[in-house]
Amino acid sequence: MNHRLTPKTAFLLTLAPLLWAGNAIVGRLVHEAVPPILLNFLRWAIALLILLPLAGPVFRRDGPVWPHWRSFALLGLLGIGIYNALQYLALQSSTPINVTLVASGMPVWMMLTGWMFFGVKVSRRQVAGAVLSIAGVLLVLARGEWGHLLELRLVAGDIFMILATIAWSLYSWLLTRTKLPDEIRANWAGFLAAQVAFGVVWSGAFAAGEWAVSSAQVHWSWTLAAALAYVAIGPAVIAFRCWGAGVQQAGPSVGAFFTNLTPLFAALMSSAFLGEAPHGYHLAAFALIVGGIVVSSRR
Repeated sequence: MNHRLTPKTAFLLTLAPLLWAGNAIVGRLVHEAVPPILLNFLRWAIALLILLPLAGPVFRRDGPVWPHWRSFALLGLLGIGIYNALQYLALQSSTPINVTLVASGMPVWMMLTGWMFFGVKVSRRQVAGAVLSIAGVLLVLARGEWGHLLELRLVAGDIFMILATIAWSLYSWLLTRTKLPDEIRANWAGFLAAQVAFGVVWSGAFAAGEWAVSSAQVHWSWTLAAALAYVAIGPAVIAFRCWGAGVQQAGPSVGAFFTNLTPLFAALMSSAFLGEAPHGYHLAAFALIVGGIVVSSRR
C-alpha cells in the first residue's frame, strides 16, 4: 500500500492529539470534582452508549465478538480499564504537561515491550533513539534539574503515567498480534465497541473498589457534565476514528510523529486554561523525545 500524507490526512492526525491533549486538561480541571477511577468508568460508559447504534450486530448471540471474548477482555483491561484509569490518577498529582510528555516516551516502551515479550529485534539506531527519548522523559521527571534524579523526586502521577505507558504498549502489541476476524476489524465502531464493552466492565469493577476504600465524593455540576461529554465523545470516539483513518492513509510510521503533538498542545492549553505555563525544560524534553523517535524510525 502506498501511503501519502495529504492535507486531509494531516488534519486527521493532528485532530486526534489535540483531543487527547484536551483529555489531559479536562481530567486535571475536574480532578477535585470526581474520583479518577469513577471518571474513567463514566467516560467509557457514555462512549459505549454512543458507539452501540454505530457498532452493528457485533454483539448478537452468533456475532464475531463472543468466540474471541478473552482477547477483547484483555484488550479492554489494558487499553481502557488500566491505561485511562492510570492517566486520570496521574492527573491528581501531576500536570497535563508532565503527563503528556512522559507519555511521549511511548514508542520507546513499545520497542522494549516488543523485544522482551514478542521477539522483535532491536537495531542500534533504535537503541540510540531510545536513549534520547528516555533522556527527555527523565528530564521531565527531574523537573529540569538532573540532581533531582539522585534524590528520587518523583510525584505519584509520574509513576502512574509510566505504568500507563507500559500497559498501552502491551495493549498495542496485542492489538496487532491477536488474531481477530476481519469482519469486526473492518467495522471501526464495532471493533472499538467490543473493546469498550469489556473495558467498561473492568473499569466499573475498579470504580467499585475505589468507592469502597475511599471517602471521595462526586460534586455534580454543569461543568462536570460538560467534561464527561467531552472526554466520552472527543478523545474516545472522535479521536479514535480520526487516528484510525489517518494511520490507514499515511501509515503508522508517519502517524507516530503526530503523537508527539500531544504534549505541545497540552502545554498551550495548560497555559491558557490552567495558568500552568511551560518551562524551558519542557521544550528541551520535547526536543529530546522527538529527536529520539526520528532517529529510531530512520532506515
